Amino acid sequence: MTPFRIDESFARWGELLDLILASFAYMDGRIDPPSSAIRLTTESLMEKAKAEIAYAVENAGRLVGCIFLRAETDCLYVGKLAVLPSAQGTGIGRRLLAVAEETALDLGLPALRLETRIELVGNHATFAAWGFEKTAEKSHPGFSRVTFIEMKKVLAG
Repeated sequence: MTPFRIDESFARWGELLDLILASFAYMDGRIDPPSSAIRLTTESLMEKAKAEIAYAVENAGRLVGCIFLRAETDCLYVGKLAVLPSAQGTGIGRRLLAVAEETALDLGLPALRLETRIELVGNHATFAAWGFEKTAEKSHPGFSRVTFIEMKKVLAG
């Protein structure tokens, strides 16, 4: 299960959207504000893939994981890391993050950055186990309480 780059030849946008929605479904009713994933469409995913660096993983012909990456001034932002619930715990997320690390180093960026919702403490623990450290607590516009944390992983180059 080697990640492959999503490029202009990719045609499985509906399947990719279904993968992301299935992966993020457990957040429904747990996080406020709701995940931006619920506003995705096949068209917006196509645009996102043009503006960012995207990878997917398939197993037995089925998409089982994806990641979207965006270069920033001093890091590579990791977004929409998604693994089908039935495939979680099999190393797909770790492999996608390894591709993110390789991409960051190729771009000369010294770190990965991600955001995860404050309520999702299991995600915080998983990312910490993968070498990320909490760097900030932030709020979505219109919220006076902390709604997400920022985590970074400094890369050995």
